[in-house]
Amino acid sequence: MPDPRFVITVPFRTDYYNNYARVLDAGGRLRKCLLWTRKGIPGIAPEKHSLCPPLGLLAYAGAKCLSPFAAESFRFSLHPAFDRWSRTKLVPGDHVLSSYGYANSCFRHARRHGGKTFLDGGNSHPENFWNLLTEEHRTWGCNYPPISRQHYRRALAMMEDVDYVLSPSEFVTKSFLERGFRDDQILRVFFPVDLSVFGSLRTPRPADRPFTVINTGGLSLRKGTPYLLESFRLIRQAIPNARFLLTESITDSIKPILAHYNDLPIEWASYLPESELAERLRSADLFILPSLEEGLVRTALQAMACGLPVILTPNTGANDYVEEGVNGSVVPLRDPQAIARAAEWWWEKIRNGYQVPDDRIGEQLSFGRLEQVLNQHLQRIGE
Repeated sequence: MPDPRFVITVPFRTDYYNNYARVLDAGGRLRKCLLWTRKGIPGIAPEKHSLCPPLGLLAYAGAKCLSPFAAESFRFSLHPAFDRWSRTKLVPGDHVLSSYGYANSCFRHARRHGGKTFLDGGNSHPENFWNLLTEEHRTWGCNYPPISRQHYRRALAMMEDVDYVLSPSEFVTKSFLERGFRDDQILRVFFPVDLSVFGSLRTPRPADRPFTVINTGGLSLRKGTPYLLESFRLIRQAIPNARFLLTESITDSIKPILAHYNDLPIEWASYLPESELAERLRSADLFILPSLEEGLVRTALQAMACGLPVILTPNTGANDYVEEGVNGSVVPLRDPQAIARAAEWWWEKIRNGYQVPDDRIGEQLSFGRLEQVLNQHLQRIGE
């Protein structure tokens, strides 16, 4: 059994970090989880946690009192304090797993005292993220940056102390390789997704249902919402009775743009429990997400599990699971005309009875498979 040398230091819990903790703990590799939440990671023993809830309380207060961008920037401003606190919990020989800008001094300490550093690559390389989205914000006249400049500078500085990148997609991998990382530094993993409630019903499509297009994620410049909306308009011109289903999660940056599309027949929904979300997906024919930047987008995977063909860009991560013309299409960035052409092509197939084959995507994205893949990587690098 390996020595428990891994420390996960992240401000809050997510499924991604929880899954890494579970794999490391099951393999005898986990020593400690450091968070600013009141509760630790489910399934991990309390004695393997150190918690700093006052910082988490400050972040929560900011989220309640400030605008979304200001609240996010305030939360980012707490990361250096969290990093300093986390640094006091390390011992020589610790390996540290964290993500962008959370644990700069912890990474430096680990490397200087016999440990290695592992970056959770939930997004592309910080420089790629910043350049891509700064251009987009400039294009649409958005008067604030994609993320706070302070956080961007911390995230970029952290890259100097990264030994390995846990990459969930080829898009993320490419962004690091293009910036000097070696291929053997990239540990290709994925984010497990429980798709048990998102199966396809495999029943005939209602003949009287109009062509129905859905997107179940948030609406923002990063998500490519302007191109999604414009593609809706083009689809509507070709298929006049087409319907569009969207979720009411709208960033301030996209509100002025959305106002120009009030003529479209959009049916809105709030965030739904997974069982209701699955039903809403199964009530549609096609899922579209023209994101500019994603590590591995969950909403597209849920749609694919429900049997919907998807139209994605190469920057969504989920495009790694698309077989062109079989379960979806991959279109260029910022190209509503290409989206509309692909949607019309899919409508012809769907209206003639086509159903996406069952590709068992749930098995490809299971926790058990992540455990196998990550353990193989760690054994290869001697951990």
